[in-house]
Amino acid sequence: MANESRKKWYRLPKVSLNKNLIKLRVRKVESATIRHAHKFVVKRWSSVREVQWQVIVWVLIMGLLIAATGLQLMWYQQSYRTNVAAKDGTYAEAVLGPVDTLNPIFATSSAEQSASRLMFSSLMSYDTTGHLNNDLATNISVDDTHTVYTIGIRSDALWHDGTRLTASDVAFTVGLINNPSVRSTITGWKDISVKVINSTTIEFTLPAVWAAFEHALTFPIVPEHILGQVAPSSLRENDFSQNPIGSGPFKLRLVQSVDSNLNRKVIYLVRNDDYYTGNAKLARFQLHVYDTSDAIVKALALNEVNAAADLLPADIKQVDKKNYAISTKPIQSGVYAIINTKSAILSDVNLRRILQIATDTNAIRSQLPAGTLDLSLPFTNGQLTGDVPKVPVYDIVTAKKALDGDGWLLNSKNVREKDGKPLVLSVVTIKNSELESVLTKLSDQWRALGITISSQVINPSDVSQNFVQSTLQPRNYDVLLYQLNIGADPDVYAYWHSSQISAQGYNNLSNYSNVISDDALSSARLRVEPNLRNAKYITFAKQWISDVPAIGLYQSNSQYVTSSSASSINNSMKLVSPIDRYSNILDWSVGSQSVYKTP
Repeated sequence: MANESRKKWYRLPKVSLNKNLIKLRVRKVESATIRHAHKFVVKRWSSVREVQWQVIVWVLIMGLLIAATGLQLMWYQQSYRTNVAAKDGTYAEAVLGPVDTLNPIFATSSAEQSASRLMFSSLMSYDTTGHLNNDLATNISVDDTHTVYTIGIRSDALWHDGTRLTASDVAFTVGLINNPSVRSTITGWKDISVKVINSTTIEFTLPAVWAAFEHALTFPIVPEHILGQVAPSSLRENDFSQNPIGSGPFKLRLVQSVDSNLNRKVIYLVRNDDYYTGNAKLARFQLHVYDTSDAIVKALALNEVNAAADLLPADIKQVDKKNYAISTKPIQSGVYAIINTKSAILSDVNLRRILQIATDTNAIRSQLPAGTLDLSLPFTNGQLTGDVPKVPVYDIVTAKKALDGDGWLLNSKNVREKDGKPLVLSVVTIKNSELESVLTKLSDQWRALGITISSQVINPSDVSQNFVQSTLQPRNYDVLLYQLNIGADPDVYAYWHSSQISAQGYNNLSNYSNVISDDALSSARLRVEPNLRNAKYITFAKQWISDVPAIGLYQSNSQYVTSSSASSINNSMKLVSPIDRYSNILDWSVGSQSVYKTP
């Protein structure tokens, strides 16, 4: 019985629908709706028409109020927001190769030096103002003799594999640079001893005072824990040269060979999230390596990259100014007509002085980018102060009279000759559209004197031409049109001191020797007082102008191209060399984003 009761309890009652009743109720609702519509709408419509203009006006006012409120909300929202550089972008920069190694102590090409600067650290580096600043170094102390430098090193610097960077790595790197079997491209460290005090302190002892020593501390540091067991003679061929471990703001992801015939490569770098001075805004950096500047211009036109370095004025003319911004900045280098003072003809100082006043540097600079600076001294502009000497002004009439007075007379063919021998000068430069253009202009000016000019353009990358061995080392030229990298410090000892005359390629290319110049250059680098150094260099500059071992033509420029979406170098930045464009690399970005302002 209990089960029967439970079944009745759970059983649903049957529900029946009365269709007639539902229809009746629907009709009642319908009739009520119609009555109310007639009563409150139709019968009162005439009253609404009497106030229709007032209704329209009120509706418009309400619409305007709503629109104004919306606009005000948008305006206020924009006032609380601002556009900032986007994070985590990819920056693609075109540079000139080749890339044969990524080991920074062997870097020579622009592409290799760029990769080195992005992946490796140094004790010191140049900031955006062109001044020397700490990088890995935290402090520098110098003893009373100015020959012992004690440098503190950051304790939070890590190699890309997580290993801590220490003073031992610095000492190890200097040892490699000084080892002749390594054949490093970094020089100037001979006879400098290194001592590791502890993991964060290193000591350098110089054989004599060297006022510019701190500028030498910009060399890249390599890891001892990876290269310590590699034979120095095989270091260049070691796997590290293709898969380096650095400590810089970016680390290597991979190197892609796009076209082996054209040395076309792409170096893919990613942000180092453990970088000791903070993380870069960019998540990725790509170095697109090309073999010619024409290839770089084409890459810009095809949007393969959003920035480019290593372009010359002739290349810049081909860049679309609507899509790219162009920055031209002077660097601490100069282009000179370097005179071989030991050549058969130009060993005569009078003839060198004639060439000096017959060279119109203003006309040469007029074909270069606007703002190209004059450079008449062996120093860049601003490195000397006070009684700075000036070179004789351009005077073609006086130059011709001086040639006549020196016995170089015009013959029937309008060519200068003395004792039956024509005045012929061999002028050499390297393959470079800018230097080739200057060579043409300079040759025309000297030909106007009746001098026969034999010009030659050599491609340094062409192994068959052997530029260093066939031209530089034997000084196989009367005049060499060439760029000299002077640097941030005015120590030009290597270029003009007689002790640097040797078959080493890049030192004292003019074979210049003068007792007064030698003494001034030697004593200037031995003094640390700025005023005394300045006075010594002024003495040297006066003698240099008188002896004319070279003719200064202009201060070099660095051209850089960026797309409108990229943010990198700025107008106020000063460069010591083109590679110092990376001094603010942590702030580089691509694109922008809107964010709320911080109260």
